[in-house]
Amino acid sequence: MRSDVQLKVNDQTAAAYLSAPDGGGPGVLVLHAWWGLKPFFKQVCDRLAGQGFTAFAPDLYQGRVAKTIDEAKAFMEQNDFELMGATVEAAVKHLKAQTGVPLGVVGFSMGSGWALAVAANEPDVKALIQFYGAGEADYSQIQAKILGHFAEVDEWEPLEYVRQMEEGMKAANLDVNLVTYPNVAHWFVEEDRPEFDASASALAWERTYKFLKQNLK
Repeated sequence: MRSDVQLKVNDQTAAAYLSAPDGGGPGVLVLHAWWGLKPFFKQVCDRLAGQGFTAFAPDLYQGRVAKTIDEAKAFMEQNDFELMGATVEAAVKHLKAQTGVPLGVVGFSMGSGWALAVAANEPDVKALIQFYGAGEADYSQIQAKILGHFAEVDEWEPLEYVRQMEEGMKAANLDVNLVTYPNVAHWFVEEDRPEFDASASALAWERTYKFLKQNLK
């Protein structure tokens, strides 16, 4: 089942995309990178549905999609972060109503930061996956196990910052495994980007499916 959804967000609406196998499956929230909800992230939902999950991706950009890095930077500067946060909250509520708990959250770059916030505020999140995006949160509130996919040399997300995040997570006694992939760049799993690396992407998805299946029973 694939469908477009309209979420009620305060006095506004936000678009979202739902993809689920016949009979449903555990819920996984997909949070897009700074490009917006481009076709690739809908394809991620379809990919997850093919593995038995009900995947749900809210549009945090109200329909805007950046085609270049400069456009994405401009969108970041223009964003209404309060509205984005409310949209994420509405998406979590909708997904829980569809699937129950536990939940998984998958975030890409900018979306990885939002994924951390969701995990810190939702004890029902039991699996958190970060794709080349670090962030800050109250790690003591996170109940999820964490898997991260990061580029070894990344101009957008320095490994030093990733390691600082990892140290904070481990200090909070979280079960965390942040994997670094050599010879790849930021956005290395996004097939519509020149940074895409087929072998690293395939390995990251293999690890992702296994992790979700282990933790969302």
